[in-house]
Amino acid sequence: MSDPERTHRPFLNRKLAAFGTTIFAEMSALATATGSINLGQGFPDTDGPAEIAEAAARAVRDGRGNQYPPGPGVPELRQAIAAHQQRFYGLTHDPDTEVLVTAGATEAIAASLLALLEPGDEVIALEPFYDSYAACIAMAGAVRVPLTLRAPDFRLDVDALRAAVTPRTRLLLLNTPHNPTGTVLTPAELAAVAELAVSRDLLVITDEVYEHLVFEGAHTPLASLPGMRERTVTISSAGKTFSFTGWKVGWVTGTPELVTAVRSAKQFLTYVSSGPFQYAIAEALALPDTYYDSFRADLAAKRARLSDGLAAAGFEVFRPQGTYFVTTDITPLGERDGLAFCRTLPERCGVVAIPNQVFYDDKAAGATHVRWAFCKRTDVLEEAVERLRRL
Repeated sequence: MSDPERTHRPFLNRKLAAFGTTIFAEMSALATATGSINLGQGFPDTDGPAEIAEAAARAVRDGRGNQYPPGPGVPELRQAIAAHQQRFYGLTHDPDTEVLVTAGATEAIAASLLALLEPGDEVIALEPFYDSYAACIAMAGAVRVPLTLRAPDFRLDVDALRAAVTPRTRLLLLNTPHNPTGTVLTPAELAAVAELAVSRDLLVITDEVYEHLVFEGAHTPLASLPGMRERTVTISSAGKTFSFTGWKVGWVTGTPELVTAVRSAKQFLTYVSSGPFQYAIAEALALPDTYYDSFRADLAAKRARLSDGLAAAGFEVFRPQGTYFVTTDITPLGERDGLAFCRTLPERCGVVAIPNQVFYDDKAAGATHVRWAFCKRTDVLEEAVERLRRL
């Protein structure tokens, strides 16, 4: 006879039951159904450099990467990642033992958390947080401890961070430049994190995918600070910097011990991915400074265009220091529920955005905040601004 309790048990396990369909899928479907401009999901509407696309095509034609690439990543890309870290930050990494290529930053985050956490360990993460953080912490059987960045400045509260650490804290999960708020952690904030990590013997995972999209201040990898090289897993990816998000090429850098641990989990997730694209991204990372400068300047102009348009439409605008997202408060429009606002916005004016409350455990802290992506063509942003004036 079958066990009645087992027969009627939901298919999805308890760790993931709370997550369901992502807000990005819901809002993108709304955009398609209503013909709205999608400023919700963070992907560009134009491709990256033509020469890098051609490098991918050339790799396919030449038979490079069409079969399984090496587990850690093709040597050319691992060498390019190491050269990138040296070029921009003065960080030296052995491409054979301290670099791991992943299926985007999302897999890197998942593999790192699965590798480094035991059930019951606590993970302190900056809230609002990218939605995969919560799911991956849950899959690892660990406990997330949110540290809230609060409007209007969204600064790191160092005293609150210290108070959040308990004997069960194993790891700090940092995202800088920060999605969705656009905050870039300052050298003083990073120094405080480093001091705490060293004194309490904590590991740190840093998600730095927007490292080349800093408009105010500068990006400083936490691993470059004293005492942090041996305890930090640094994660980044090519999608945001080169506008090829569908290629899913990410990476991890760290000590041989940390990278080996992450690789032990990663090999049972995708094993390998993105074969020909790895060769193309190796060439992309070597592009001259003029590429990085013009890329940042283009997004800075779009940041100004969308921010000004949102302010003119009546929103309170929190201009980001980095990333390609801008957060607004809907309270000046007489609105109080960001989720309801975003669900009705396509019908009201033909624009889609993301409600920030889905990135919070403390829903009240982000209830009136809405995130907009400005990594779109200028004419698309101008049309979106024109439509938002209807509000």
